[in-house]
Amino acid sequence: MQVTDTPLNGLKIIEPDQFEDNRGYFLKSFEKKVFSEQEIDFTIVQINHSFNLAKGTLRGMHFQVEPFAQAKLVFCQRGKAFDVAIDLRKDSATYKKWYGLELSQETKQILYIPKGFAHGFQTLEDNTEVIYFISNEYSKEHESGVKWNDPVFAVNWPLEPTVIADKDKNWPDFQD
Repeated sequence: MQVTDTPLNGLKIIEPDQFEDNRGYFLKSFEKKVFSEQEIDFTIVQINHSFNLAKGTLRGMHFQVEPFAQAKLVFCQRGKAFDVAIDLRKDSATYKKWYGLELSQETKQILYIPKGFAHGFQTLEDNTEVIYFISNEYSKEHESGVKWNDPVFAVNWPLEPTVIADKDKNWPDFQD
């Protein structure tokens, strides 16, 4: 398993070792020892599956506030998605910066998103499935988000959204 830093503090790309034979492939998507060695403190509390029918579907940008802040491990089980994380940690040198990565069933890369980041993705193919390992339980009262197209962040999405939930369209403008 190879772990690579991104330009955003604490945000990491994980590339599992893959073993293939005539049956298919095998890989480890989570290995506590390797994560600890890479200073990723992560305990799986919840696993979420997101199935998306249409190319261009946009989900995000979501986060939870303390005491229910969540770190995430995100990978694309089927199809392709452009995954985005925005650093909302005021004390971070990369505050208000975003990073995007194409996740796919081919690359099998995993994006580690620390607590304090907003997260979202856009599907690049029909029938895309994204899976999240989550470090804390969901709390409706602690749910928050920022607009997917907020000019403060200026995320460069690859496609014009074809499907987006009203909730995601209507997050308030970002306030420092």
